[in-house]
Amino acid sequence: MPMRKCHTLIIGSGAAGLSAAVNLHRLGITDILIVTEGLDQGTSINTGSDKQTYYKLSMCGNASDSPAELADTLFAGGSMHGDLALAEAANSARAFTNLVALGVPFPRDRFGQFVGYKTDHDPRSRATSVGPYTSRDMCRALIAEVKRRNITVLERHNAVALVTLPHTDPTRTRRAAGAIVMDELGNSGTILAENTIFATGGPGGLYKTSVYPTCHTGGIGLALEAGALAQSLPESQYGLASIAFRWNVSGTYMQVVPRVTSTAADGTSDPQEFLIPWFDSPGQAFSMLFLKGYQWPFDTRKMVGGSSLIDILVYIETVLRGRRVFLDYRSNPTDFDPAALSDEAHTYLKNSNALTGTPFDRLQTMNPGAIALYRDNGIDLATEPLEIAVCAQHNNGGLAADSWWESLNIHSLFPIGEVNGSHGVARPGGSALNSGQVGAIRAAEQIAATRNTFTLDITAAQNVADAKIAEIEAWLNNATAAPSSWLAERQQMQERMSRAGAHIRAADTIEVALSEARAQLSRLQSSGCSHSGTATRVEALRTRSLIFAHLAYLDAIAFQIASATGSRGSAMVQTPGATPIHPKLPAEWTFTPEDRNFLTQVLETSPQPDNTFAHKWVPCRPIPESDTWFETAWAAFRNGDIYHS
Repeated sequence: MPMRKCHTLIIGSGAAGLSAAVNLHRLGITDILIVTEGLDQGTSINTGSDKQTYYKLSMCGNASDSPAELADTLFAGGSMHGDLALAEAANSARAFTNLVALGVPFPRDRFGQFVGYKTDHDPRSRATSVGPYTSRDMCRALIAEVKRRNITVLERHNAVALVTLPHTDPTRTRRAAGAIVMDELGNSGTILAENTIFATGGPGGLYKTSVYPTCHTGGIGLALEAGALAQSLPESQYGLASIAFRWNVSGTYMQVVPRVTSTAADGTSDPQEFLIPWFDSPGQAFSMLFLKGYQWPFDTRKMVGGSSLIDILVYIETVLRGRRVFLDYRSNPTDFDPAALSDEAHTYLKNSNALTGTPFDRLQTMNPGAIALYRDNGIDLATEPLEIAVCAQHNNGGLAADSWWESLNIHSLFPIGEVNGSHGVARPGGSALNSGQVGAIRAAEQIAATRNTFTLDITAAQNVADAKIAEIEAWLNNATAAPSSWLAERQQMQERMSRAGAHIRAADTIEVALSEARAQLSRLQSSGCSHSGTATRVEALRTRSLIFAHLAYLDAIAFQIASATGSRGSAMVQTPGATPIHPKLPAEWTFTPEDRNFLTQVLETSPQPDNTFAHKWVPCRPIPESDTWFETAWAAFRNGDIYHS
């Protein structure tokens, strides 16, 4: 393909990338190119889960709220930088009303108040939603605006490498210069750019059991291969989800108290309602199941005597015993008695007119859209059970950036959306959508204010790009006869991550996985992985990048465990002889409690040239004290000083 040049290259077309394009265009930067596999690809437009809730500043009723209070809530989750928390809080209303203006139908009352509800880790009713497809509706509205503005979109193209050059800044020693892309026929080419907005989403391709849509693999490996600094990589979120059609079974899917069974590997024989024996009574078991609706993510603070024991029991059934687990809405669980439920569960179901009937009846009463969602995807909850597993859902970590969403060590690279590691250990549910929209605004403003001219050395960048393309082509040509296919190599990696790098972790397991991961990467870099035809060339390259990324994640997890952070967030550290989870569980089910001293620190991961990674704990940057005296703040804004602080 011929070389292309643009002022700002946007890699990815999820809600964050599309918003960045729109905001850039509004600010007068019109030489924009969006590179994407397809506008119908990716997590934002293809999934619900965390993406159905939008978390923002309160905009309804008489409850007090402010950017400072919202920043405090975000910061309180631990291991989050305060300047990022304040930026996400201060720009949340602006980002939200932009979506409203574009036509996203967030609910409001007749006076225009945007009504809300509480979500996890949320002290106020800041969350809102337009239903199970909130992020899809956001994408559709943003796509319409991108088309209205005639912003160029290059579909059916994949970025396969980032182009960087040396930079004179003592902290940002390299600068972004664009990317190598490959089309659907396997042809490679160069796009050089003054700025690169990296909006490739979360690491969906790293896990076997995953709720990320199958069409979304993520691209963080490209940035890690280019040496981009990362942070909080071990902090991911996991929870129960259906696997035939990937969707979180949170909210009413659990609150209606379905029958939970496990079967032999054939999916039908030896059915067992395995949850009940682990609780003091059936009523307690079903009350905990109800709570999974509120408390969907696996949470290490809710393992002992809490609802996250259910996630562990499902993991034991599926991963350790090789059985399959199903939610069955066709009949009530054995010994189900609404009167035996906890007051919270009983009151909720009573107020929802859903105390009687089958779980399907209750679901039909409380949330008929939940039934329609699965029916639209070929699963009829009225006639068949729903297979589930504990799945990877969101990475709170990612690439490290400043409060303008610019990479801490690569100049003019702006990671936004889930690929940006702005979140720490815990965060309010739905804050990911706000973070992506705020990051898009911040990156666009910084580019328009300070990067609006073209300074890139095109000749130097083209030379680097030509060398990268030559390396890529040589690797692909050498790999055609490799003994293992790209798909087999990827599946091996995904199984390893779900086994060792998901919500159940142990030092010895991680060390074995790390050894395997290093060997796999070394083998892949030297001999490649086989691919057939031009269309799978990009899959081979994607597999190589994913395997590099999974090594970075495993290495960071190993360092975190060795640092003795203990079990935190959505990851339990299994430790012999430590704190037991449940008296009936085998002896190995003991864990190291969290050392909360690490909540004031962030784990940084720096890729090294020899395929190793350097890790260190850095203090959380505090929430800044900003000068809000109007006259001085206005002067700083007029003079453009705000973009350099």
